[in-house]
Amino acid sequence: MTAKHPRDMSADEREAFHRNAEAAIKTFRYEKPAPNGRRKQLAWLVRRPMMEVLVQVVKEGGENNLHYHTNSETTWMVLKGRARFIGLGDTVLAELGPMEGILLPGGSRYQFCKIGDEDLEILQMVAVAAEGGAAAERINLETHKEWMVSPELTKYQT
Repeated sequence: MTAKHPRDMSADEREAFHRNAEAAIKTFRYEKPAPNGRRKQLAWLVRRPMMEVLVQVVKEGGENNLHYHTNSETTWMVLKGRARFIGLGDTVLAELGPMEGILLPGGSRYQFCKIGDEDLEILQMVAVAAEGGAAAERINLETHKEWMVSPELTKYQT
């Protein structure tokens, strides 16, 4: 994005602004990843500075831990299977089935797990704070699971 609003641009600047944005238009398609033995797999659909969209495929043992995110908001929607979202003090925030979702504003403390035997396929849509702002981070409140090895999954509140 640009710091200058289009209404404050010259006609040439505005045309360049539109052409730059339109050059970044992309289509995407989701296909469930082939099994690889991991408890959770990610299928990235969109990775942009202010938006991330992916599908998490959660298998047995792929649940996460109590955590929160800074400088971002996340919307989740179950595609297949069932999910339980749990907040602070084991409060059930939602139990969701296919085509049901939940909005978690930044700072909301939560974890989720799959319910039942079927793999959970859950769409995650993350809106990140405007460019130039503080980084969006995941902060753990409970010990991370042994399968969580990426550095962004192992940060703790101090």
